[in-house]
Amino acid sequence: MADCFSLAGRTALVTGSSRGIGKAIVLTLAEHGASVAVHYTSREDAARNTAALAVRHGGSVGVFCANLAEPGASQHLFEEVKSYFGRVDILVLNASIQIRSHLLEVSRQDFDQQLSVNLWASMELVQLALPAMIEQGWGRILTIGSVQQCHPHPEMLVYAASKAAQFNMVVNLARQVAHHGVTVNNLSPGTIETDRNTEALANPHYRAQVLSKIPSQRFGRPEDCAGAALLLCSDAGCYITGIDLTVDGGLHLE
Repeated sequence: MADCFSLAGRTALVTGSSRGIGKAIVLTLAEHGASVAVHYTSREDAARNTAALAVRHGGSVGVFCANLAEPGASQHLFEEVKSYFGRVDILVLNASIQIRSHLLEVSRQDFDQQLSVNLWASMELVQLALPAMIEQGWGRILTIGSVQQCHPHPEMLVYAASKAAQFNMVVNLARQVAHHGVTVNNLSPGTIETDRNTEALANPHYRAQVLSKIPSQRFGRPEDCAGAALLLCSDAGCYITGIDLTVDGGLHLE
């Protein structure tokens, strides 16, 4: 069974992987033999730190910068990664933008920015990666969703909607490419202690309120998502496609 989790000879592009959940996934995929492309938007220092940790596992590691909110950025990123590694077998779509705002204060700019990164950039990268995956008869596409898909926060209407739309895209795509040996899945983290949640969880009242709704009685760690990602990106998960794998300590049960 251990061989089923091996990613030797595979190359993975993980967007938004300089820190947090993306970083944990990069390190886990590298640990299991994959060459990995670390993507960042603004924190080059964090991206290079992630790459330095990943390279200890012996595989090839590259660091790539792209602001996925900008037109043409997805194609530029993909072409750079493919030029560096020669292939992309595993595509993990982790990069996203989350802008908190009251319903009546949502601006067109905030709406467009979240949809551009959370949905359109994902679609573009899928379009770029899929032909080669189909041709070789093997590929893994994994989107990183959110518990917000089913339990949307009042101040994250657009973010939650974009994640729900992303999962709909996963289901649609999975049906179309399963017979080509390509799986398409979604992983939905709950409340994970990452930089994104630091400010909100620093409020003792809010922290206690959120924690009270998690049956496991703890917040998640980025590493809690990495094992699930490995399953869905390896041969161990070859018969799993079109699913939403929730990693939230039971929050969805509330």
